[in-house]
Amino acid sequence: MPHIVVKEYKEFITPIKKDDFEFLWFAKPLINARDTLVGASYNNQKFLLSIKSNKKDELIIKSDKVTRISPTILIKRALKEFCQMAECEILRTNINNLNEKHLQKSDEFLKGIDFFYKNFPKDKEIWIEIGFGSGRHLLYQAKKNLNILFIGIEIHKPSIEQVLKQIDLQNIKNILILDYDARTFLEFVPSNIVGKIFVHFPVPWDKKPHRRVISKKFINEAKRVLKKGGTLELRTDSKLYFDYSLELFLEEKKIRLEIDKNKELEISSKYEDRWKRLQKDIYDIKMINQEISEPIDIGFDFKFTKELDIEKIINSFDTKPKVYSDFFIHFEKIYQIDENRVLIKLSFGDFSNPEHRYIFIQNKKALYFGNIPFASKANIKSHQEIEKILNG
Repeated sequence: MPHIVVKEYKEFITPIKKDDFEFLWFAKPLINARDTLVGASYNNQKFLLSIKSNKKDELIIKSDKVTRISPTILIKRALKEFCQMAECEILRTNINNLNEKHLQKSDEFLKGIDFFYKNFPKDKEIWIEIGFGSGRHLLYQAKKNLNILFIGIEIHKPSIEQVLKQIDLQNIKNILILDYDARTFLEFVPSNIVGKIFVHFPVPWDKKPHRRVISKKFINEAKRVLKKGGTLELRTDSKLYFDYSLELFLEEKKIRLEIDKNKELEISSKYEDRWKRLQKDIYDIKMINQEISEPIDIGFDFKFTKELDIEKIINSFDTKPKVYSDFFIHFEKIYQIDENRVLIKLSFGDFSNPEHRYIFIQNKKALYFGNIPFASKANIKSHQEIEKILNG
């Protein structure tokens, strides 16, 4: 994680622009918070920097995890620009090397969730790879199938940057990269437009099965987005994961299954090469979709419609989680920017796949800071209840 450790810094007058970045405000901890947050923007992407004391009474400045933008070079640049503006007395840092060679390509091929949410590409057949790791399989398939648009989904930042560099070096034009939770992403992909979904060597999560990619809900969403005859391909070295997944697949209707053991593919990942050297068995399940699904509507508008009383919100701020039948809401922290502006950190939505967001309130108006929530049923219900709670 890029960071700068400083002895002290000076607050400056905001908002102010510095090169491609704009620093918007300082948000001080008010309830249940210990860090100071700095609102920032890059090309209309809103994000936060966090400033927090460590045990040595030093200040660590880094990106806030919830709003973090990609690629990492942008975070490094934001930290550097901020410290110049704040006249930081730097003790140590890990951002000395700022290599911007691939930044332009990153902007072209690395897309935020808003890009897909607002204007999902439909001019080509879509293939999706979930958790592409080193990217060997994704890059190979993209070069082999030039008429297909590939969407690679990964949350591991070094893997994302490695693949973005290879896209640049190999001059590949038909890949889009997304840093997002794949379980949520599928829920707003249009129906019947995907040819293949690859899930190769997902984390088994044997002790936390609720975190697995493969679930009944995921399989149902995969069936919906796949064309008739489209395939979902699971490849794993875990016999437990294979057994668990096969049981779920067998519960489905209107699908066909193909099962293989130690099947040789045209390309293998570095992890697969390692498993083969260790003579581990590798299991494949291919689900072939046999039905056409109904279209979906993802047009919900996550706007707050009523004026809010900031003083009332602060005085009644309750950090106890609120649990409902099929969703939850947890107001976690509140920060104050000035007497007319506050920032609220919260989590909500589905129990197994929650959203983490900030709500920015200014002059009695509220909006989500950074990305808006995805329009799942749980998130829509949560948003409606959140607005009721904020309005007392």
